[in-house]
Amino acid sequence: MAPDRALQRYYRFHARIYDVTRWSFLFGRADLIERIASRHAPANILEIGCGTGSNLVRMARRFPEARLTGLDLSADMLTRARRRLTPYGDRITLLHQPYAGLPDQRSSFDLIVLSYCLSMINPGWEAVIANVRQDLAANGLIAVVDFHDSDQAAFRRWMGVNHVRMTGQLLPELQTHFRPLDATVQRAYGGLWRYFRFIGVPS
Repeated sequence: MAPDRALQRYYRFHARIYDVTRWSFLFGRADLIERIASRHAPANILEIGCGTGSNLVRMARRFPEARLTGLDLSADMLTRARRRLTPYGDRITLLHQPYAGLPDQRSSFDLIVLSYCLSMINPGWEAVIANVRQDLAANGLIAVVDFHDSDQAAFRRWMGVNHVRMTGQLLPELQTHFRPLDATVQRAYGGLWRYFRFIGVPS
């Protein structure tokens, strides 16, 4: 099964329980947005892998003048996002498609956010990072929070069943394409795994 189809099938079920379960291990999402706000007032925001829209709501509230675009390959996740985002009207556009760059809007985004999605794009995460570099305005920010690694082989295998790769592969690639303003790795649950935050500008 192709990776995109496998993830769509995965989220056909998990979309129903996503918001009531993922808070327990998707750490750092709200903090990432506050750290963006301390540096930047974006006018045009893209979130890749927007899921059920929780980050889009945070950003719509935190950046009330901004226009936002959310992109996800799961129709089931976007159905929930649309309901959640109704109060924000046409400020927020949702796109049902995988991310392969957005040439019609190239260089128009001054903030691109990826929250716990890069670690699930296997293969193809390198191309996503390269395309973000092309779609980001010259003075824009990339902001990422995601799984980093784990010393526990059994836990890594279990996460692999859930389409997550945790081998520390993302942060070095991000640092190749972007100059870091904030690159932090933190422990979760006493070190069962580590997650990272990265905020950078085009290098």
